[in-house]
Amino acid sequence: MKTHDPFENPEQERLQLFVYLIPILGFFPALWTLYRHQGTRQQQAVSRLVIVLAFSWLTGLLLLEVGYHNAESFTLAMLLTSSLLTTSYFIVSLGLMIRVWKRQPIWLPGLSRIAEKELGKHLP
Repeated sequence: MKTHDPFENPEQERLQLFVYLIPILGFFPALWTLYRHQGTRQQQAVSRLVIVLAFSWLTGLLLLEVGYHNAESFTLAMLLTSSLLTTSYFIVSLGLMIRVWKRQPIWLPGLSRIAEKELGKHLP
């Protein structure tokens, strides 16, 4: 893990957090940060949260897609639920970006704990 450099620009760190929180695309730089064991504690915590959030969205989307193809009578309900799930993912990401902008702590009830406990074990 990279140690804190007193000459590092804190605005650059905030910009990196914004990049991590971009829905779908931010997953890749977040994963790269954890894979390379780089970044500050906050960057690693946000990276873990982004990965859990993206995997939760993708898992829900895949399960709804399987249900959509297997259930003939609930097709419209499955499609509506899928669009609500995707919309929620984007709104949560936007909300987290607003928290970064306001310099507030970045956390989500339940998901932050899962990210720290489970991903913290496997991706320190």
